[in-house]
Amino acid sequence: MTDRKKELIITDGGKNVAPTRIESLLRTHPLVAHAVAVGDRRRHIAALLVLDETAAPPWARAHGIAEASDLAALARHPVVLDALDRAVTEANGALSRAEQVKKYRVLAGPWTTESGELTPKLSLRRRAIDELHAATIESMYT
Repeated sequence: MTDRKKELIITDGGKNVAPTRIESLLRTHPLVAHAVAVGDRRRHIAALLVLDETAAPPWARAHGIAEASDLAALARHPVVLDALDRAVTEANGALSRAEQVKKYRVLAGPWTTESGELTPKLSLRRRAIDELHAATIESMYT
């Protein structure tokens, strides 16, 4: 294990999963500013992906998307979702079966210290993210 013990995800099958490895693989795509793996005491790993507010608009323009400056629209756009599907599939290829992301949701973002998802050092505030996005997380398990 290469993660902080309090950040480990233990699936309902008893597997210990280090979320930072999953998250770093997902963040390699230029559209993704933040990725959070969830799934503690759940049947599978899921993820929240937050679009990068500086990289997403130029990426969208380069891919012919008219509403490139609207992050909320980009988070629902089929071309963006297709690119993120491929990114998740690629990340899953480097992960064990227990670590693989089965479902994910795209959030427009941005996440900031003011919005509550990040610490002043720009680290993820996992407990706050779980609370702020509880309905979205729950939707991946129903």
